[in-house]
Amino acid sequence: MTPDIMVPLVLPLAAWPVARFVAPRLPPQAASWLLTGSCLVLAAGSTAALALLALAGLPQVPFVAAVGHLSPQTFREQEGVGIPVSIAAGIALIALTGLLARTVIRYLRWTRRLTRELDAHDGHRDGEVLVLAGAEPLAFAAPGRGGRIVVSSGMLAALHPDERRALLAHERAHLASRHHLFLVALTGASTLNPLLRPLATATGFALERWADETAAHHVGDRTVVAHAVAKAALAGQPQHGFALAATSGPVPRRVSALLNNPAGHQTPARVPTALLSALVLGITVLSAQTALDSAADLHDGIEQAQGTTANRVAAATDADRAGHRPRLRQDQVRLK
Repeated sequence: MTPDIMVPLVLPLAAWPVARFVAPRLPPQAASWLLTGSCLVLAAGSTAALALLALAGLPQVPFVAAVGHLSPQTFREQEGVGIPVSIAAGIALIALTGLLARTVIRYLRWTRRLTRELDAHDGHRDGEVLVLAGAEPLAFAAPGRGGRIVVSSGMLAALHPDERRALLAHERAHLASRHHLFLVALTGASTLNPLLRPLATATGFALERWADETAAHHVGDRTVVAHAVAKAALAGQPQHGFALAATSGPVPRRVSALLNNPAGHQTPARVPTALLSALVLGITVLSAQTALDSAADLHDGIEQAQGTTANRVAAATDADRAGHRPRLRQDQVRLK
């Protein structure tokens, strides 16, 4: 196994500059798809690298080597991975897997609890919009049951009719584009590799910008959407857990993006966008390719170690047979 196995572990460090300089310069929808896919591949690459490093230590254990019929010394010389490194990688892999399992359990419990609570108020549902009685301003999109938009009477009272329409269009965009699946993927990737959290945060902002732009297209007035987002954020509280809401993310930046392009005709330059996208794709492909190459190297090392053992056994067997043949002949001569 070559030192390239460290590449998938190091590449997630590029998440910060990508989130800082690349993500804001990409169109929201393209950024959401590109960065979410990159997060998943980078997380898979780093996890695979840890797994390969951990597995590289097993053939060096005498019992495992005996069961696999391979030479620990030959394998160690081929792979160059010591047992302490393998143990550290195994501990990190177990810890991250445990964190991922805990996150999945939390998400399932949150979904079950939210669905149960919303089902209790389903009588106040008008189509996909569920209006909750209460003065506390509240608005978010909830997956499950075909998707529901939850809004409180307090939030509706804080907005003008056009702003209400913009707010509902924003939440409807979350449901229509299945942004909750993006959020689940980002949460899982950043759990497996905490270095990806800046990239996951930037992608979450892109998702909100995507919904903002969809709402602006539906309403036909970017200023109204900006006012709705700002007033909803000032009136309500940020949503916690896995909910998608108009009050999520850096609201001032979202409002600024809506107001600074009132006509909606300005589009990012194609060449810089293509170059930035190619940069992100290049980092992602390099991580995946290196992990695959390292897996192939580990497989080759195991085969070579098994081949060395087989050759030694064959040589010992031949030597043993060669040593016994003359004795048999002498015994036969004596008998004659």
